[in-house]
Amino acid sequence: MLGVLTGLQQEAVLIRRVFPHSPVELSYASEQGAVEAMGRLQEAGVTKVLSFGCAGGLSPSVEPGTIIVADHVHVGSRDYSTDAALSRLCGRDAALSGGVLHSREMVAQAQQKRQLYQETHCLAVDMESGVVACSGLPFAVLRVVCDDVARDLPPAAGEAMDKGRVKCAALIRSIVRHPKQIPALMSLGKDASRARQAMARFLHEHQESLKTAE
Repeated sequence: MLGVLTGLQQEAVLIRRVFPHSPVELSYASEQGAVEAMGRLQEAGVTKVLSFGCAGGLSPSVEPGTIIVADHVHVGSRDYSTDAALSRLCGRDAALSGGVLHSREMVAQAQQKRQLYQETHCLAVDMESGVVACSGLPFAVLRVVCDDVARDLPPAAGEAMDKGRVKCAALIRSIVRHPKQIPALMSLGKDASRARQAMARFLHEHQESLKTAE
């Protein structure tokens, strides 16, 4: 049985349309949340896992909307190979293949992204794939890039999130504290929308193959 670990509510909505019978758990964009979510999937009896959702771009070659089906996940100093058969069912041949870096916290600054790319040569970074990789179960990683390596994330990207959703009150407070972030927030919103649309198209185009992975 396939289980899915993702970060945010919007991502969960997308993948549940493809895997209506598979358990989907959310990390709520925290490593501890990912560990707890992975535990729930294992308690449910899953035998393979998909790490799904958005990722931050690290490589200069990726831009918002780039679909990645990883061939490995870099955790600490170790690389964990993804399952070839499950990755193929997840559309590996139609996506960019390479490494995804696991991070314990949100990577928000462009300078940090560039440094991580120099150190690991991973295409992108997220906060769930390393937990999936370390579970010991066969796994695949299907991610879409939401922000490129040149972008500093605005403060609201972290301050306005609560349990996987954007909270309007927290967003307003963040904007009041940091009004200069408004253009960056608008730009990030456009890129996030572009990423969601790209992933929705990818899932639609590969739904028959994906459903055989369930």
